[in-house]
Amino acid sequence: MLTVLLAAPQDVPLFNGRDLAGWVNVNCGPETFVVQDGEIRCSGVPTGVLRTDRPYRNFILELEWMHERPGGNAGLFLWSDPLPARGQPFTRSVEVQVMLTDDVKDAEGRLLYTGHGDIFSIHGASMTPDRPHPAGWERCLPAERLVRGAGSWNHYRVVARDGTLKLSVNGREVSGATAMAPREGYICLESEGSPIRFRNIRLTPLPDSGVPLEPSMRCLPDEGFRSLFDGSLAGWREAADRAGHWKPVDWRLTYDGKGSSLWTDESFGDFELICDWRWTGQPRRTRVPQVQPDGTVARNPDGSERTVEIQDHGDSGILLRGSDKSQANIWCWPVGSGEVHGYRTDPNQPATVRAAVTPSERADAPPGQWNRFRIRMVGDRLSVNLNGKQVLENAQLPGVPASGPIGLQDHGSPLEFANIYIRPLRSDGSPADQPR
Repeated sequence: MLTVLLAAPQDVPLFNGRDLAGWVNVNCGPETFVVQDGEIRCSGVPTGVLRTDRPYRNFILELEWMHERPGGNAGLFLWSDPLPARGQPFTRSVEVQVMLTDDVKDAEGRLLYTGHGDIFSIHGASMTPDRPHPAGWERCLPAERLVRGAGSWNHYRVVARDGTLKLSVNGREVSGATAMAPREGYICLESEGSPIRFRNIRLTPLPDSGVPLEPSMRCLPDEGFRSLFDGSLAGWREAADRAGHWKPVDWRLTYDGKGSSLWTDESFGDFELICDWRWTGQPRRTRVPQVQPDGTVARNPDGSERTVEIQDHGDSGILLRGSDKSQANIWCWPVGSGEVHGYRTDPNQPATVRAAVTPSERADAPPGQWNRFRIRMVGDRLSVNLNGKQVLENAQLPGVPASGPIGLQDHGSPLEFANIYIRPLRSDGSPADQPR
């Protein structure tokens, strides 16, 4: 009889104790996560995540953590997407709570969450907790309270296998969940307002069935985007005589509508840009032109412009390649954001150009809610996706500069931006960092 010996799974050190090799700073500043004395030390500011540079499916993950102050808050994200969810500093993932707080109950006395190893889904992920939550949430509360307080090290052991998750805190299993979606993705350390230390981060890969997962069970792919906003104005410039109106507020970039446009220091040629935005000012009722699908304005029988009344929160835009004319508009007009006003209203442009820069539909979220632009510039061609809907497709911008900075437009209106990411493209539209 032939006996086959299978090699035991080998531990993989996710942290080498010297630097952040193997990790990607998703949306934080360079000083948010640093290595000191064999530890990853997180300042907690701004709110965001540090993730592994590759996704994982089945594994045993062990790490130690220590909050420096009482009430500390952080987290461990599993099966994460590479970039934050729309209007959030965090990614779609399953979070293992890393927190020092008292129990929180609702007005009815139901326990909502603890600081002792809760597991819960966030921003589009899903799971079934091992024990039903008192309020019906997708959250597993711990069976025991074993977390040590500020200044003491805690040990987490996470076993993730085929969509199940078990968490042990300081040597004993306390919480778990099943039916995870997704169940393959990145591992993240969270920054959320308070200093925390991590050390001895090791992962043991576990075998899987070998059957490829359905797309809904996997994280989104890493497309090579890098952040343009890290919680500070580093890499950005505004008019010196009107400075101070753009202000980083944790993970958001706020504008009061009283300054100048904000521009990147860096110039870009062909690129793809992700940018979240939302209105923050008070609306006023006003009348605006009724734009038709071909980009022309509808007319009344007497030849005057036909207008419609709207609740107007303001006007802004994403300025492309240093040009005020080549901008993806942000506004409340019925034609929708993403429209390129400077080309649509230029009588010297062909009708085909003016029609192409008119959105195919209005895809804006209600005022006050977050929107996400995905803007693609290749040569003189512009495509705009707003909230998952393609509103411009390969629209031509004749005469657009070949390269230039990206701007967040001042048009006198307060609003917020977040999650600003870019990736360079080649002239054929392929990612510049991928081999041909």
